[in-house]
Amino acid sequence: MTGKLVPLAKVLRKSTNETERLLWRHLRAKHLGRLKFRRQQPIGKYSVNFVCFEKKLIIELDGGQHALQPAKEKDIHRDQWFETQGYKVLRFWDNEVLTKTEAVFETVWAHCLKHPPLNPLPSREGK
Repeated sequence: MTGKLVPLAKVLRKSTNETERLLWRHLRAKHLGRLKFRRQQPIGKYSVNFVCFEKKLIIELDGGQHALQPAKEKDIHRDQWFETQGYKVLRFWDNEVLTKTEAVFETVWAHCLKHPPLNPLPSREGK
């Protein structure tokens, strides 16, 4: 299924909205704690706004349409599926990112600090 999402992900990367561009400016090029984030990344049968594979962290940005059914139910189902795959999903409303940018990044950073890398480098002790 992921193979079918690759062309869609490419289209989505080219048609980002203001909120996605703002967040991406802060996440790209390892600006946040030297963590690598990808945007519009296919995972399973879904495409996510942003993901850090090292921390198994997904960031989703939601516009007003996500407050309505059936989008709300689809988001819950998606989040549950990602959690079964070991991911943590952080969701932010678009207006939060635009008006409370620092608070959004503090939330993301706090999550990253609480969760060590999945594959830490081997210790050099004893060598």
